[in-house]
Amino acid sequence: MDWTDLIDTAFKVAGNNSQAHQAEAVRTVEAAVIDGENPVASTAGRHPDHFRKGVLVLTTHRLLFLKDGKPPVPVPLTAVTDAAVTRTKLNGDVLTVVALTGSHRFEDVAKADVFAEQLREAARLARKAASAARPAADTAPADLSAGDQLLGQLERLAALHASGALTDEEFTRAKARLIG
Repeated sequence: MDWTDLIDTAFKVAGNNSQAHQAEAVRTVEAAVIDGENPVASTAGRHPDHFRKGVLVLTTHRLLFLKDGKPPVPVPLTAVTDAAVTRTKLNGDVLTVVALTGSHRFEDVAKADVFAEQLREAARLARKAASAARPAADTAPADLSAGDQLLGQLERLAALHASGALTDEEFTRAKARLIG
């Protein structure tokens, strides 16, 4: 699958047949691609701040939200701790992505359950690759560093929860994934 196929699929799911918008989305993604990043999946969804649907693009490194040729909103997969789908009468399938960088909500997401599962798996693989890429060191400093890192992640989660960005359920799930 290449970037064009990925964008075309998302636009078809969204019911948007505009060739100009599709070409613009492909150019936007290709301009934002980082070394070694490959397409994984895409779907259509709406950010709560926008009326029209945009494209959610899942890569091997990030989740991107593309809308009207604007720069993509990136969420690094190594920071993703949870992806959950809820259903509402007003907003359809709502995908909530909990990351150490904040909580992201996308409404009226097409094929939300499948996309959320793909997102969780891609995040797991990205974290695994990131931990494998870290240089090996003496066990005591590495353990201390890992402990400090976990503490920092838990503190950020607690801050998101305290600010109201995460519900009790999202916080509990994300904390359980971190502690593992």
